[in-house]
Amino acid sequence: MSSGEKPAGEGAAVEFRVLGEVAVHVAGRLVEVGYAQLRTTLAVLVVEANQTVSIDQLVDRVWGARQLPRRPRAAVQHSLTLVRKALAAAGGVTITWRSSGYRLSVDPAAVDLHRFRQLVADARGTGDDDAAAALFEQALRLWRGVPFSGLDNPWVTDLRSSLGVEWRAARLDLTDIQLRRGQHAALLAGLAEQTGQHPLDERLAGQYLLALYRSGRQAQALEHYHRLRHLLADELGTDPGPSLQRLHQQIVTADSALTAPAAVATAAIRSRPVPRQLPAPPRVFTGRTTELAYLDTALHEHADSAGTVVISTLTGAGGIGKTALALHWAHRHLRGFPDGQLFVDLHGFSPVDTPLTPAVAIRGFLDALGVDPAGIPPDPQAQVGLYRSLVADKRLLIVLDNAADAAQIDSLLPGSPTCTVIVTSRRHLTSVAVRHGAHQLKLDVLADNEARQLLTSRLGVDRMRAEPVAAGELLARCAGFPLALAIVAARIHAAPDQSLSILAADLRDAARLGAFEDEDDPAASLRAVLSWSLRALTEEQVHLFGLLGIAPGPDIALPAAASLLGLAVNQAERALRGLNQANLLDRGPDGRYSMHDLIRAHAADTAHQRVSKEARTAALRRVVDFYLHTAFGAEQLLLPLLPPIGLRQPADGCHPLVLTDQAAALAWFTAEYPTLHAVQDLAAAQEWAADVWRLAWILTTFLYRHGRFQDALAIWRAGEAAARQLDDPVVRTRTHQLLGAIFAELGRHAEAMEHLNLAVRSGDTPAQAYTHHTLGWLSSLRGDHRQALGHATEALRRYRAAGMPAGEVRELTVMSWYYALLGDHARAQVQSEEALAMARRHHCVEDEGLSRSVLGYVAFHTGRFSAALGHFEQADTLLHDVGNTYYRAIVLDYLGRTHLALDDIAASHHTWTLALQLYQEQHRTAEADDLRKRLGMLTWQRVGAAAR
Repeated sequence: MSSGEKPAGEGAAVEFRVLGEVAVHVAGRLVEVGYAQLRTTLAVLVVEANQTVSIDQLVDRVWGARQLPRRPRAAVQHSLTLVRKALAAAGGVTITWRSSGYRLSVDPAAVDLHRFRQLVADARGTGDDDAAAALFEQALRLWRGVPFSGLDNPWVTDLRSSLGVEWRAARLDLTDIQLRRGQHAALLAGLAEQTGQHPLDERLAGQYLLALYRSGRQAQALEHYHRLRHLLADELGTDPGPSLQRLHQQIVTADSALTAPAAVATAAIRSRPVPRQLPAPPRVFTGRTTELAYLDTALHEHADSAGTVVISTLTGAGGIGKTALALHWAHRHLRGFPDGQLFVDLHGFSPVDTPLTPAVAIRGFLDALGVDPAGIPPDPQAQVGLYRSLVADKRLLIVLDNAADAAQIDSLLPGSPTCTVIVTSRRHLTSVAVRHGAHQLKLDVLADNEARQLLTSRLGVDRMRAEPVAAGELLARCAGFPLALAIVAARIHAAPDQSLSILAADLRDAARLGAFEDEDDPAASLRAVLSWSLRALTEEQVHLFGLLGIAPGPDIALPAAASLLGLAVNQAERALRGLNQANLLDRGPDGRYSMHDLIRAHAADTAHQRVSKEARTAALRRVVDFYLHTAFGAEQLLLPLLPPIGLRQPADGCHPLVLTDQAAALAWFTAEYPTLHAVQDLAAAQEWAADVWRLAWILTTFLYRHGRFQDALAIWRAGEAAARQLDDPVVRTRTHQLLGAIFAELGRHAEAMEHLNLAVRSGDTPAQAYTHHTLGWLSSLRGDHRQALGHATEALRRYRAAGMPAGEVRELTVMSWYYALLGDHARAQVQSEEALAMARRHHCVEDEGLSRSVLGYVAFHTGRFSAALGHFEQADTLLHDVGNTYYRAIVLDYLGRTHLALDDIAASHHTWTLALQLYQEQHRTAEADDLRKRLGMLTWQRVGAAAR
């Protein structure tokens, strides 16, 4: 097995995509394959999955005759090495060498192209229209745009064209089925667009003519036929084919054979009672494309061998638009339910105190089905039996709206697979999925473009365009919540002469939910609608809901929530699960819990109304202590030799995490940083000045390693204000030191010197050592490396006198850097080797990476490029492991220069691309611009090399 291989079964699940951009997803995450040449190489192997592709074929398909590499075999091997590296985490995937070429071994179902072809073959092989339609729809959903998007060579162009033919053929097959099922109205707009794109396609033209005719547009169908006949004569010198001529004649004579199937079915049952209980559809409905497609798919999935009825459950918070979606979808599919539609509001969450009982709902259904009241049996179970007998074998839609729980709907579910059921509820109806195989769909807020479209449809384009800033603020305040958007639109309609700016100001100045109130109609008041969800909660759950509303940060992980609530982790998990089941709390794929902004505002209101001030303060004390103590332990892992600051014991009921290694510490800081910033703001609001300052101190290492100096300045502005309150000379000195260092990194040298001059007055030896370290760095940034060396020498002396090995290692490293910048490469070499040895001895991994980078710099500037390559590669690995992306960007930059010096243009391009991405993420504009120019020049070099 070659070094680049990974045996099948290891790694995570993989998905290859070529029907759009060429992409690889491992465990749901996008894998960066690299530049276009590598993506084309992968595309060739994916298209020929489980087949051997010769080197000649790879060269021809990847480079083509005009761009042959100088050493084709070496170029293929290099590309395959990088592709293997990108796929290292993919399970069940190998790239192996056979005697004649390379073979990508993978499950065909993991490749969207092969899955598309198999689904199409299965659809064409079944004799069931419904099953075939579902398969065709599943196949066509795999297309995410133009195949091989972003790639351009003769092989890709030819294959893209042939795949387009396959896509159109599948689309036409599906349209035939949909027309047989009477879905002409829904097809009409799409067919009109397609005929404009392919005006000479007679099969497509026939489908369009039939859809027009069945939609009552006979004259338009005949007109289109005559246009097509003239076009065929002009372009091809021929007449329409026999089948199209026959269809034209049937349209002319209004042949009854062209009548839509749904219309025939309706005529056959016209004499029987047909319930039509659906309320009117929402007047304005936008978005929800994915959700509508999901319901469409569920509709077309017929009962399995056990004869299970098709059930879809729509869950989500109050006001999220569940009923509107159900009614919109139902009215779009009325033709699919010729035997009628039953609807009942079960009042699970409404102003009515008691949810509707199943017995009352059944009686309503029996009345709608035309049962004589005298013939209804008194026994509730007998009524259920009668109801199920009446709907058996009927194509009925049953909408059970606003269900309280699964028990309320069990007896309302029919037993016939010909029926379709939609249930809406604020609770997750997991047991319905378990017992009845229901399709579960959770509704979230509208996307930004959908929310804008909804408000525009209510207010009109002109009004939105007249005040774009105010319109944007209204959308931001509503945060995609459909009921909030509807309330805002209603308020605007009620005062048509009022500007949007005035309403935006009202929403800005009023209490968050108070602006969405309607005293006369609780159903149109956001606070009231959300409050109905609390009725189904226990007192303990309401208490927890309120505390989560005042927790800091955009979301919260389980351990932090446990401390906030003062519970053991397992107890907290049960409590959070209950709120999640009630759709008052979302649990993301990463396990973190969050609330929509408006639900959170309701939770905060609940906390202030139903939780005592003492209990709120105690909860906030626990959660701040959780973050403070966990962050303290994490920072000690990042810099184990750093002298710790003092912390008090955590509050009772607080259980900080105990992290075990640097990787875990970095991952925790990365996930929690937005919340940690909010925790500092909370501590400031509570006037816990010592905690504000400690958080600033603890967060500095993490922010430095990521080059986030603006963020560091923000937390230290708060830390500086806290230091003034504490009136502690040591705290003040450390504050000035850190602010001086941050201003230096930001290029604000005068402010840096101002703070460092204040810090230098301290008599504390460790503090003075760090001050000299920072003064040296500031001198170097100003270009005076000799002065920088003097400060560093003094800092080193003080660190040694204080017995601080962490400071000693860092100072040796920066001194070697200053020598290198002065051109004294011999002394830089000796100094950096001493720093490297000491860093290893004390397990200072970050400093080991930094000293390695200095050794690489010295080797590069003395022409020892192979040695430089080794040093930079090791430095890159070490800095990556400790999460220091700031200096890693510089190392990658020099690593690219070294590859270029060794005439490895492809490796240089790849490495510089990674460096550029880091520069851009860190907003290092000057470095990014310079590297972008060098990448451009490198591209021309590659073109020139290929031409030679």
